Amino acid sequence: MIVKTLPPSYPSSPEDSHAGELSVIEVVPENVTQTLVNNSPQFSASPEQTILATAKAEPEMLLYDPEEIRSYYKDKPWQVFRRILAVLQPILSFVLGIWWDKKRGIVVKNDSRRAIELRTLLTKLGPAYIKIGQALSTRPDLVPPVYLEELTKLQDQLPPFANEIAYQFIEEELGATPENIYAEISIEPIAAASLGQVYKGKLKTGEEVAIKVQRPDLRESITIDLYILRFLAGLVQRKVKRVRSDLVGILDELGDRIFEEMDYIHEGKNAERFFKLYGHMQDIYVPKIYWEYTNRRVLTMEWINGIKLTQAQELQELGINARYLIEVGVQCSLRQLLEHGFFHADPHPGNLLATFDGKLAYLDFGMMSEIKPPQRYGLIEAIVHVVNRDFDSLAQDYVKLEFLTPETDLTPIIPAFSRVFANAQGATVAELNIKSITDDLSALMYEYPFRVPPYYALIIRSLVTLEGIAIYIDPDFKVLSEAYPYVSKRLLTDPADELRTSLQELLFKDGKFRWNRLENLLTNARKNQEYDLNLVLNQGVEFLSSERGAFIRDRLVDEFVNGIDALSKNAMHNFTYVLRERVGLTAVNEMPGATLEQQQTLDNIRRIFGILRQTKGFDPAQLAPQVAQIIVNPRVHHLGQQIANRFTEKAVTRLIRQLLASE
Repeated sequence: MIVKTLPPSYPSSPEDSHAGELSVIEVVPENVTQTLVNNSPQFSASPEQTILATAKAEPEMLLYDPEEIRSYYKDKPWQVFRRILAVLQPILSFVLGIWWDKKRGIVVKNDSRRAIELRTLLTKLGPAYIKIGQALSTRPDLVPPVYLEELTKLQDQLPPFANEIAYQFIEEELGATPENIYAEISIEPIAAASLGQVYKGKLKTGEEVAIKVQRPDLRESITIDLYILRFLAGLVQRKVKRVRSDLVGILDELGDRIFEEMDYIHEGKNAERFFKLYGHMQDIYVPKIYWEYTNRRVLTMEWINGIKLTQAQELQELGINARYLIEVGVQCSLRQLLEHGFFHADPHPGNLLATFDGKLAYLDFGMMSEIKPPQRYGLIEAIVHVVNRDFDSLAQDYVKLEFLTPETDLTPIIPAFSRVFANAQGATVAELNIKSITDDLSALMYEYPFRVPPYYALIIRSLVTLEGIAIYIDPDFKVLSEAYPYVSKRLLTDPADELRTSLQELLFKDGKFRWNRLENLLTNARKNQEYDLNLVLNQGVEFLSSERGAFIRDRLVDEFVNGIDALSKNAMHNFTYVLRERVGLTAVNEMPGATLEQQQTLDNIRRIFGILRQTKGFDPAQLAPQVAQIIVNPRVHHLGQQIANRFTEKAVTRLIRQLLASE
């Protein structure tokens, strides 16, 4: 029996099995999962392991090769032409239908008939188009509710393919029939998505599992769309001068990810790597992969019961805080993008599940990507500069991130950034959101010689998708507001030279120390759950006493000397005032108090200590041993000597001035 392939839109992954790409895993009625007609005795480990091991010599990995695909289709022009017609005809028909509805006065955005038609159209068109629909399904700020409801079905409610084919694939991949491998398997798929469908099952050892089976003819249906889209991207890139982005590179990056999705062995390895990097985080859950029952087209993983984050009513009834789980997801995404660089490139609602015990389970690890360290540090610096309205530095960030070439004249671009962020001027971090920033910058990129590097597309897709889910749950949620405490913590604790330089640029301008920036950093950093005050003190002292910290150290010493000088002046002023006014010793001259600048420095230092006292982990009893260790540090002795020497110099200079003045 031949079943026409449905477009593989979104990666399915090990966790998918649970409900990933094929999403779900809502509460499934008892009668959905039934025992296979299988009365065989308890599974005998050794014979079956032998069968599976024999069947599963690890196959060659699937790789995306655009040149090989091009050479294949260049001799098949009619096949390509038919595919183009197959795509254009329904799209034009849909667009004309929308236009005619508007002419007749129909409110298209509330028309459920058109919403169903759009979802059906994308389903028929294939993987690339289903992906577009999935991305739109996370944007309640862009898509009307009626359409949003339909597009959400693209995450895990696509038409399934025949069980006979799925069972055949299981036998081909695992070397035994489903009856000999699993104790139970659901009669029908629990979820079906673009790349495959998921069955609920049980191993003969008793564990409940999700069994994901790939769709037939998947590679053929994907490669022709990638070929056509890549050809069009190249054409636009060559002919449209205003487009300076590497569209072909972006398509190739997407092609690499899609081909990785089609290899469930690769997906399983992604899941295990994700667990090692992020599985330790509070309330993050990553399902287990059962490698004995996994191969290229079949993936068996731990079954997870839970609910989609977008099912607000069900979550509320179960007492699960959806907003908290989104905050957990944002913190996990920040570590993915800015710390380790290995990130989930498509966190749509079908791939994020709220478990019944209040954890956030990640599903579907087919579409993963990586960011190199220079790009990670560049993103952190860009966030800091956006928040602090430092557009000169932001322009330099875009050079580091490869949006602009080093030869680009940044002079007209810096004021352009000011215009783009004009609406954000004076706004707090909580009032900024990623989508608005991205949209504004996208408009700017058409006016100046920007080019979008391939890696950026997946990062923005990941962030904007996550923000879309957050907005669905809480319209006032701002991802950047949640992100800045983590970024502040990284700036204060990360020893990387790039971030130390960024910290220096943030805290100093024209040789002057900007106390308000330090206050902002400390205030935000203490909101981060992983912020460790002890670590900040240790690393701060180590950095300030090193060669790398010379610039900051010298200026901080000046600031602290000013503060100490202000204290001593105020003390002498108060003392001489008391002697003259209270005791009556009029022969004693009243000493002047601190200057306005010195008093401001003293007030700033007091505010900083106030913030530190209110920070989690500030306990004088616990800090005492650490302070003792810091005091005996030879580098700290040198730092203390610098402060003492500078203060002595100032005191002596002031004394000489006063003596000369009196003479």
